[in-house]
Amino acid sequence: MSTQADFTALRWQSHDGLTLEARDYAPATPSAEAPIMCIPGLTRSARDFDEVAPWLAKNGRRVIVVNLRGRGPSAYDPTGRSYKPATYVRDMQALLADQKLEAVHIIGTSLGGLVAMGMAASNIRQVASVVLNDIGPAVDPAGLKRIASYAGKTPPVATWADAVAYAKFTGEAAFPDFSDKDWKRLAKRTFRVGDDGAPAFDYDPKIFKPAPAFAIKLASFLLWRRFKHMARKRPTLVLRGAISDVLSNETVQQMHKAAPRLASKEIPHVGHAPTLDEAESRKILSAFFSLTP
Repeated sequence: MSTQADFTALRWQSHDGLTLEARDYAPATPSAEAPIMCIPGLTRSARDFDEVAPWLAKNGRRVIVVNLRGRGPSAYDPTGRSYKPATYVRDMQALLADQKLEAVHIIGTSLGGLVAMGMAASNIRQVASVVLNDIGPAVDPAGLKRIASYAGKTPPVATWADAVAYAKFTGEAAFPDFSDKDWKRLAKRTFRVGDDGAPAFDYDPKIFKPAPAFAIKLASFLLWRRFKHMARKRPTLVLRGAISDVLSNETVQQMHKAAPRLASKEIPHVGHAPTLDEAESRKILSAFFSLTP
C-alpha cells in the first residue's frame, strides 16, 4: 500500500492475475459499521468520488473507492474480453476477500449499480445496503445511444483546453448549470496526463462493446430479477438525475412496484449521472447512511 493525500492506495489481485487498485479512506473516528464501497460508471474512475469519499470518511465511515479493471491505475486486460459485469463482480469479491470484509454498503454509479446488483445476486450477505446512482434494471435507449456515441472512441485531445471542451461536449446535456470551474474539474476526472504530457483518456478503449438488441432484452430480464432480489432484502435507495436520459421516471415507478420498500429521490437540474457533490445529494446520502449533512 502507498499513501496519497487523505487516502491509501489499496491493491489486490484478480482471479485472472490482474493487479487492481482502489482508494481506501480511513474513517475520522473508529467505526464498527461496514465500509462504504463506491463503484464508478463505465468510463469513469475513482476520481469521480474525490469530494464525496473524504466527506463520508469524515463522518466516521471507512470508504473504499474502486477503479474497475481497465480504468485509472488498475491493470488493463490485454485481450479486452473480460470487460463485463460478471467479471467486475468477481473482482469486487476478490477485494472483499483480500480485505477480510464480510459486507459493504455500496454506492454504484451507472455501471457501478449494475455491479452492485450482481454482487447481491451472487452473495446477498456481502451487501449491507445499496445506493443506485441513476441506474436501474432498464436503461433508456436514448441514453444508450448517447453513451455509445463516445465510449471507447478516442477523438484527438492535444491540450487541457481540448479536454475541457470534450468534457463539455459530452456532458453539457446532463449538467446545464456547470460553470467553467466545474468543466475543468470534470476534465481532470476524465483524463490523465499521458506519456507525452498531453491529456489521455483514463480508461482502456476496449471497455465498451455495443450489445445486440436480443442481448439487451435478456440483460434487462436478468437485471429485474437481480434488482428485486436485492431491493426486497436490503435497504436500497435510487437517485435519479431529474433530466436523466438513462433512468426514466417510468422505470423508477416500476422499481417501486417491484420493491415497495425502495427509497427514491430526484436530484434537480442534472442528468446522467449526479456527481454526488450536489448539496441535495449530500442531504439524501446523509439521511440514508445516518450521517451529519
